[in-house]
Amino acid sequence: MKNMQIKTNPEVEIVFDKYPPHVRKKITHLRNLIIQTANETKEITALEETLRWGEPSFLAKNGSTIRINSKKNAPDQYGIYFQCTSKLVPTFKIIYRDTFTFEGNRAIIFRIKDTIPEVELKSCITAALTYHTVKHLPTLGM
Repeated sequence: MKNMQIKTNPEVEIVFDKYPPHVRKKITHLRNLIIQTANETKEITALEETLRWGEPSFLAKNGSTIRINSKKNAPDQYGIYFQCTSKLVPTFKIIYRDTFTFEGNRAIIFRIKDTIPEVELKSCITAALTYHTVKHLPTLGM
C-alpha cells in the first residue's frame, strides 16, 4: 500500500468527541472509509481532514470536498455530503438508486441501524476525491 500523507486539523477531533457515542461510532466508520478509499486510490497522494461549516471534511487535490455529519433534526440519521452543484449525487442516484437514500443533490443519508454498502460507498467516495479528473467521463468513470 502507498504512503499517503494525511493532514488533520486538531479541531476535527473536538467535533468527533461531541457526538453521542452511538453516532460517533458511525461517523468514525465513515471517516475510516474515506481515508481507506483515499489510500487505495493511486491518484491521491495527500488528504486533508479539516472542518467546513463546523463539520468534518475531506479534501484531495483534484477532488471535491466530502463532509460527514449527523442529522440534527433526525437523531437516528447521519450522512456523507457532497458539493450540491457537482454531478456527484445526480450520478450516484443513477447508479445506486436502489442502494442508497439521498437528500437532494447533496447527500447520501444513513440510519444509525443501517449497514453501509461499503463497496458501493467507496465507489462514490473515489468519484468525489478524484472529481476534477473524472467529471468529464460518463457516470464519472464509475
